[in-house]
Amino acid sequence: MLAAGRLARRMPAVGAGAAAGGITAGQITVIGRILSADVWATGDAVGADLPALDALVARTAMTAPRTLADVCRRIADAIDPDGPPPTDPTGGRGLRISRRADGTRAIRGQLDAAGGEQVEAALEAIAAAGRCEGDLRSREQRAADALVQLAALHLAAGDVPMLRKTKPQVTALIQLEDLADPETRPAATRLGSGATTSNTVARQAACDGDVARILLGPDGLPLDVGRAHRLVPAHIRRAAEVRDGGCVFAGCHAPAWWCDAHHLVHWIDGGATSLENTALLCERHHTQVHHGYALRWDPDDRYWRTFRPDGREIITGVLTDTTEQPIDHQRQPDPPLFDRAVR
Repeated sequence: MLAAGRLARRMPAVGAGAAAGGITAGQITVIGRILSADVWATGDAVGADLPALDALVARTAMTAPRTLADVCRRIADAIDPDGPPPTDPTGGRGLRISRRADGTRAIRGQLDAAGGEQVEAALEAIAAAGRCEGDLRSREQRAADALVQLAALHLAAGDVPMLRKTKPQVTALIQLEDLADPETRPAATRLGSGATTSNTVARQAACDGDVARILLGPDGLPLDVGRAHRLVPAHIRRAAEVRDGGCVFAGCHAPAWWCDAHHLVHWIDGGATSLENTALLCERHHTQVHHGYALRWDPDDRYWRTFRPDGREIITGVLTDTTEQPIDHQRQPDPPLFDRAVR
């Protein structure tokens, strides 16, 4: 409103047209952006016929609106052929991440041309590599998954800058009984940002993360912090990479270095930290497996089978009915054959 009022003051013909309803608010915005106060002041300094230019712009807006932006640019170029002084394009960058009560985020931002090109190229590469047969995600969903995967890759590699003398990682604080409960418990986990989420998030993070024991006293203060230990050691992960090659979710071809080491039977439920109980999953499919999807090794054909929450098997993205018995998630899986891994 203030910008429109200032424009009407320095360009009275345009202001009169807007007051009469012949020039829209959108056209006022276009005119003000191109013929800014600085451009108009430069025109006054060089002796340009500003009333005539004002009338020309007003007439164009009302009679030939499609050419309005072009006419305004020509006027600005004629008044100031050199244009505005160059500015740092990174000054226009901005990113706002708003955290909701349930821990979800809303992201809004703006990038300059070069910066936007770099970010888009990185996300497009990850999104394209992460597509699989039967992928029905929208472009927006693929871009969001690629952004999360990009962050996960750098956090796992440990190549991001140190934060308060430690490597930044996702942290989740949860009570032992909530971690051991396979049923979803809302608000059972507190993340490092302070947001609360379900115990499912902590159970997923514990698949391929460090776990530290914190013993609290009766007053709730920490008495002892146990040493963090890696759940899946390097030699087991290397064997899983040889056996699986990458993400084992049906139709996914994400490379092994994208993947988390997932416990088929969660370690808190008695699952062994062993090759037989380990499967490689990319970040997106690891999340899906912790929210109802299931994996099972087929010892006869020596490959992984993927099942939806309703029990239907996924075969290269095509849904088929199956007569398989329901999967017991608490049962130790049948040991697969590892001839290929040994070779």
